[in-house]
Amino acid sequence: MVRRLADAKPFHWEYVPEAVPREVFRIDGGRPLNGEVRISGAKNAALKMLAAATLTGERCRFTNVPEIEDVRVMADTLRDLGVVVDHPGPNIYEVASGDVEWLFVPLEAAARMRASFMLLGPLLARFGQVIISNPGGDRIGRRPVDLHVEAMRALGAEIVYRNGYYFARAPGRLRGGEVRFPVVSVMGTENAMLAATLADGHTVIRPAAQEPEVDDLIEFLQKMGAEVERTYPDTIEVTGRRRLRGADHRVIPDRIETGTFVVAGAVTGGKISLHGAACDHLGKFLDVLSEAGVAISSEGDRIDVDATSVGPGAYRPCNIETAPYPGLATDLQPPTCVLLTQANGRSNVHETIFEDRLEWLGELRRMGADVDIVDSHHARIGGPSRLRGAEVEIGDLRAGASLILAALAAKGRSTIHGAHHVHRGYENIERKFADLGASIERLSEGERATPE
Repeated sequence: MVRRLADAKPFHWEYVPEAVPREVFRIDGGRPLNGEVRISGAKNAALKMLAAATLTGERCRFTNVPEIEDVRVMADTLRDLGVVVDHPGPNIYEVASGDVEWLFVPLEAAARMRASFMLLGPLLARFGQVIISNPGGDRIGRRPVDLHVEAMRALGAEIVYRNGYYFARAPGRLRGGEVRFPVVSVMGTENAMLAATLADGHTVIRPAAQEPEVDDLIEFLQKMGAEVERTYPDTIEVTGRRRLRGADHRVIPDRIETGTFVVAGAVTGGKISLHGAACDHLGKFLDVLSEAGVAISSEGDRIDVDATSVGPGAYRPCNIETAPYPGLATDLQPPTCVLLTQANGRSNVHETIFEDRLEWLGELRRMGADVDIVDSHHARIGGPSRLRGAEVEIGDLRAGASLILAALAAKGRSTIHGAHHVHRGYENIERKFADLGASIERLSEGERATPE
């Protein structure tokens, strides 16, 4: 029997965003960072698991969930659908989707967080229909969801688009099939995988994203009783089940946060030990830093960075190119660029994933970096640059964290506007930096900073 949509709740097709409180980071740079820091759970794993929990009516419990804005937005979105979401303690979330009463994901959720589109696959597979808004997200270039939509159609879904919304339905039940992506898509792979777990028959997904967060999601789905496995590095196969059960799962460490703190130690001439890190998820990034001459050692879940003996210009220039995993992650390109400003020579950067991701380098140039943005995918960085404090603006999450790194390495005071972007994806980032000896404050616009 096809489930009928619940009685409509009031909503508006046009979304007028609420005013976001404007905040800034005030940073007095030029201090080596020293000490220990514990890495939080992975944002890009936790968000997908919260979505996956709607595949069952039983309770799912997650630990090591980062306390960040994107997780709070996803939790609120699920609650608006009628899902029970509890937050019994720090870094713990419990989800029970016994009966989702409102199969409508509004523009309010999509405008605040792109990952809300991850609800398409599980809601469509379990309830047979959903209305979901075209998502928003960081301003780093086109990130079309066509791949997600076509994946659902390959599984038998009927989807039409009008007024900014996708109206999706699965007559009877989704059917297993072959999902072929023209390019590797992490969220596309995950959405197709979630939908296929309850589809009728066998599904093959290729080329499937190989990111550690995808494998963490596979592990969680297997705990739920799903028949899903990676049969080749670029292939995931799923045999649909009639129902899944609840499960408990610990989210893997955040490799992007890990990389951010590794660079923090390197560019400030400090000595940092990172605990709870997933060393085996950072292969290409650590290779780049070793090529640049950063002293790094890793064992188990610990990474040590020692830059206390590195003088100005002691790092070597590198040519970097982003790529899907196991290549250099596009999210680690911005912090790597900060490191390259301190290399002795010219480095070339090739951003292959997003066409607007290099725009933030204009702000880095305001801090004294020698940066030449060749085109939307290429840049040249000369060094070593004497970074200086400046007033700059954050445009997206990863650029924001990287401007913090530059400010920590710079001489003088920096004011970084748009701090709210960073709190979407980094847990207590100013406290973690302060514990390492940084002079950093998060203030409301216009609030007076502590005197130097």
